[in-house]
Amino acid sequence: MFAAYFDRPGGPENLYMKEVMKPNPGEGEVLVKVSASALNRADLLQRRGKYPPPKGASDILGLEAAGSVAGLGPGCSGHWRIGDAVMALLPGGGQAQFVTVPEGLLMPIPKDMTFIQAAAIPEAWLTAFQLLHFVGKVQEGERVLIHAGASGVGMAAIQLVRLAKAIPIVTAGTQEKLEATAKAGAAAGFNYKNEDFSEKVLEFTQGSGVDIILDCVGASYWEKNLNCLSTDGRWIIYGLLSGGEVHGDLLARLISKRASIHTSLLRSRDKEASSGYQQAFTQEVLPHFSGGASPRLQPLVDSVYPLHAIADAHRAMEENRNIGKIVIEIPV
Repeated sequence: MFAAYFDRPGGPENLYMKEVMKPNPGEGEVLVKVSASALNRADLLQRRGKYPPPKGASDILGLEAAGSVAGLGPGCSGHWRIGDAVMALLPGGGQAQFVTVPEGLLMPIPKDMTFIQAAAIPEAWLTAFQLLHFVGKVQEGERVLIHAGASGVGMAAIQLVRLAKAIPIVTAGTQEKLEATAKAGAAAGFNYKNEDFSEKVLEFTQGSGVDIILDCVGASYWEKNLNCLSTDGRWIIYGLLSGGEVHGDLLARLISKRASIHTSLLRSRDKEASSGYQQAFTQEVLPHFSGGASPRLQPLVDSVYPLHAIADAHRAMEENRNIGKIVIEIPV
């Protein structure tokens, strides 16, 4: 089979489509013929040699996949049948023609949804769902500040905050991205490049601040985050785009607000925990992607690249050009 591959860490130019061994499903695993995958920041980090896959995971890039069931390993429960349209969040291996997945980690693709659309769901939506409900325990009426609001996770989080009857506020780096987040349901949005988002958030919330912050940026935002975090607020860090080294009196500021810091890394979760998130997501959120649901949820696909142009997809993400998900189409 063909897969996205690189022989040594480095830039996008090291990526190419390589013929590798097709995997065989083990005990309780399902073989999925992949039609589409999607690109994530973790893929960029792994390509640079800074984010190795978890122990036992495939070293092929790709944290999510959408396709059809092509085979069943021994011990499968019979829940899935050959030809079923499925999608999954993966520890790796999604950007290939086939991938094996524990049967409990598969989710059905909603009716009337294409594989391209479905590939934009697993990583972004499960990450946002887990951060909001399992980590942040969002409540109706709470205000949630979402950094990188036009990213895949950001656009999913906006809609999930609305679904929870809470109030999404975002930051983004261009007017175009802010307009996209407003269309997705953001109550307010601020350009972090030319305005102090913490002052704008306090102004919008009439001085009370936000109850939850979803932060994938890290170090460079810590002071502004604490400025606009409410008393007893929850600051959830799930990425470190600006690094993790903090200079300043973070702990005193945190204590003064009785605030808490939570961290999360969905890729390294064990299978049992991941299965729990996905079961809850399948029951509570997935029905809202189908026609006639209210409110209706919509994955946002920014662009589609064929697998042989994987390097171009990486460049697009590195340049922050995308609004929503970059999807990789896998050749038949």
